[in-house]
Amino acid sequence: MTDQLQQSASTIAVPDTRSALAAGRDYLLSLQHPEGWWKGELETNVTMDVEDLLLRQFLGIRTATETEQAARWIRSQQRSDGTWANFYEGPGDLSTTVEAYAALKLAGDDVDAAHMVAARDWILAQGGLEATRVFTRIWLALFGEWSWDELPAMPPELVLLPKWFPLNLSDWGCWARQTVVPLTVVCTLRPQRDLGITVRELRTGRVSAPVRPQWSWSYGFQSLDRILHHYQRRPLRTIRRHAMLRAAEWIVARQEADGSWGGIQPPWVYSLLALHLLGYPLDHPVLRQGLAGMERFLIREHTPAGTVRRLEACQSPVWDTVLGMQALCDAGVSADHPSLRRATDYLLAEEIRVKGDWSVRRPNLPAGGGWAFEFDNDGYPDIDDTAEVLLALNRMEHPDKAGVHGAIERGIRWLRGMQSADGGWGAFDADNTRELVRKLPFCDFGEVIDPPSADVTAHVVEALAALGYHDKVVQRGVQWLLNNQEKDGSWFGRWGANHVYGTGAVVPALVRAGLQPDHRALRRAVRWLESHQNDDGGWGEDLRSYDDPAWIGRGDSTPSQTGWALLALLALDRHDTEAVRRGVQYLVGAQRADGGWDEPQFTGTGFPGDFYINYHLYRVIFPLTALGRYQRAGG
Repeated sequence: MTDQLQQSASTIAVPDTRSALAAGRDYLLSLQHPEGWWKGELETNVTMDVEDLLLRQFLGIRTATETEQAARWIRSQQRSDGTWANFYEGPGDLSTTVEAYAALKLAGDDVDAAHMVAARDWILAQGGLEATRVFTRIWLALFGEWSWDELPAMPPELVLLPKWFPLNLSDWGCWARQTVVPLTVVCTLRPQRDLGITVRELRTGRVSAPVRPQWSWSYGFQSLDRILHHYQRRPLRTIRRHAMLRAAEWIVARQEADGSWGGIQPPWVYSLLALHLLGYPLDHPVLRQGLAGMERFLIREHTPAGTVRRLEACQSPVWDTVLGMQALCDAGVSADHPSLRRATDYLLAEEIRVKGDWSVRRPNLPAGGGWAFEFDNDGYPDIDDTAEVLLALNRMEHPDKAGVHGAIERGIRWLRGMQSADGGWGAFDADNTRELVRKLPFCDFGEVIDPPSADVTAHVVEALAALGYHDKVVQRGVQWLLNNQEKDGSWFGRWGANHVYGTGAVVPALVRAGLQPDHRALRRAVRWLESHQNDDGGWGEDLRSYDDPAWIGRGDSTPSQTGWALLALLALDRHDTEAVRRGVQYLVGAQRADGGWDEPQFTGTGFPGDFYINYHLYRVIFPLTALGRYQRAGG
């Protein structure tokens, strides 16, 4: 089969990449904001909208208009079997469906309506409220629909643990620690407000006590949880007061300029809840700014059924901008084009010059040289964005040469300093690998630590190699990538779906770092990619591959995933192969008349197995990048 794919492509029509490239380039340029950045919608699932309504109900500020518009959106996302999923055409998710049902009942939907009956029947068949995740049951407990006694204990004394002690805050991934600290306050104070409805009809009445081996971690943490529940009832009062005060200070200190916490939904809503419960009134500057900041994350659209209102879980202007800049360069836009100059100005202004939580593990690493994913997230610059910023800046022709050079040099210093002990790079922290945190009964949703991953490590290796570094730091990164290649020749994708994303990131990085195309690891990667090409010429991988290995490399073709696969093959100078020509032909044939592409599938990853993202600019950026590199290679 491989020989057939590598044979001369005389039977495959040569795609018209020139006109496709020009149309895609013009379309992407048209989407740039006047301030220089690009930002596509970051689409997730309806829990964002449900929890926004529940937050407003708890705070007593929910309005009829907000409820009606959000309910209209939630209703529109229900599938024919009565469920709500966490990604396009994915399986129904119990906790998401429970939360959506509660929101629609809160909005006044009749429980005997067909869509509510369908949801309720499915929920009960899946185990009801008793089988939902901890975070869903916390929301239920806030309104008396679940007992606080039946939730894992999370004492606020956690914030007092020194950094050498297990389960201290630096052991958690940055997104997890920002969520856990306010939740320890909420779960300690155990509030209960009126919801105005009940969802007790979603209970099955069954009690399922999981059987755990006596000497397992799960059994040990279950025993610890019982001890903590006893302590919760009779805490050491002086220590408890100090812990609550310290938690409040910790939360307030990490609020961003736009009112958010980390620019992401979970710590944002829980921080507002915690501070409110600690006595901060709604007109306090911290809460007022936090609530007002959510307006920028709201999307309102007029539909035939009426206005819908949905909330982005996060926003990605830096990420979209740096990927877009590189796509335009690959598409032939000159490095001094006015659009790219404006984008460079934006990036230079976004450099983070202060220390954040990353400095706990790297106290001697100077501040400066990091970039965040969001508009405002000075506390948590991330390694992935910073690597892509350096790749983009390195290709620009800008009047402020000294400013660009200085930003690149600081970025190089920060990236090198954030390498983990094993040679790889995580997303936000160095050496955030203590797996003990994962064992807590509280952690049943999403990844809670930030170990090195293949995609982030690849982006850093590629950036450093592109900037002329081939020293021990890069060599250790290369070795980490080689050591973590999967048995089938692919690489796991932590932040994108999934092995197509990982492989599409790693192969170009290894080539840039000096590996020859005939290297065994690269030959294995080629075989994997070519053997997983779809009949239509594209590539796709369903998000179920994170849970079920049978889905690895399988799924409907998408423009973004096809782009990733082509970037890997083109890095190996395989533009004359049938596989590449078929992939390019798929992209050209799928392009819309306006130069964009359609992609309802989710190809971004927040938490493998739990939380997924549809980046609305991926469908434009990666096909454009691939087509540009194909044409530049002589295709």
